[in-house]
Amino acid sequence: MGTMNNMAPYVITRYDPLGIIMQECPRAVELLSEYGLHCASCFANDFDTLEKGADMHNMREEDMMEMIDEINTQLEKEWREANKK
Repeated sequence: MGTMNNMAPYVITRYDPLGIIMQECPRAVELLSEYGLHCASCFANDFDTLEKGADMHNMREEDMMEMIDEINTQLEKEWREANKK
């Protein structure tokens, strides 16, 4: 599963290329699709950033930032559950 390690949860940013998000964190791709960003099937995922994808889908800045925060919160929660000792 990519180069992700278990030392910390994957954190997405607006500047991440969609292709890297897909490679490093398939779960983030699932969560993005819940917001209408279907990165896995998008022809532009090799060269567009998350920010560009959100812009192409007419997502407002505030909504994009809220989406990123919610996804990162969910990813961290899932990471913590998976790494309980």
